[in-house]
Amino acid sequence: MSEFTLNAQARNDLGKGASRRLRRNADLIPAVIYGGEQAPASVSLATREVAKLLLNDAAYSSILALNIDGKKENVLIKAMQRHPAKSFVMHVDFIRVVAGQKLTAMIPVLLLNEETCVGAKTGGGDIFRLTTELEVSCLPQDLPDAIEVDMLNVNVGEIVHLADLVAPKGVEFTALAHDNNIAVASVHAARVNVEEDEDQDQPADAAAEGAAEEK
Repeated sequence: MSEFTLNAQARNDLGKGASRRLRRNADLIPAVIYGGEQAPASVSLATREVAKLLLNDAAYSSILALNIDGKKENVLIKAMQRHPAKSFVMHVDFIRVVAGQKLTAMIPVLLLNEETCVGAKTGGGDIFRLTTELEVSCLPQDLPDAIEVDMLNVNVGEIVHLADLVAPKGVEFTALAHDNNIAVASVHAARVNVEEDEDQDQPADAAAEGAAEEK
């Protein structure tokens, strides 16, 4: 089910002080696993392993096999807390993935046919990605790697909304359940910057001033 594996250790030393000690003294990241019929579980992760995992963007929205002291659990990254200045990961929240039970996840948006998009290629427009990820609901085995948006026939001035997309089999867009038909991508007319050439304007201004003086 998962192409990503991450090692973890169960931990009983909880609280902010314990979390600081983990990060400072052991180079470990505190994390919590929620969901399913089990109680939340506190674990720690090797900072180096997490950094290596997150080099692959697909890890953010894929099912991970979390190896906790030799016992495996399938999880998704639900949220991450990063250091505000240095951006390293300080805490991770995972959600359990249970076979036969629907889950919600944020999936990246992938724009297709950008180079051949009619609005960009023949209309001279610019393509804009209006949202980078979409929340979906599905069974674990139906979780997509990306939500594909075909830009081939999108003209200048047109917007692709969520309701325009065909969801992968077994997948539902959660925003539509709340009547939130968000804009996903668009093609806008290219901006043209018209700059006045002051050097060219000066002779005309000088001629006008000269004509006024003669009068």
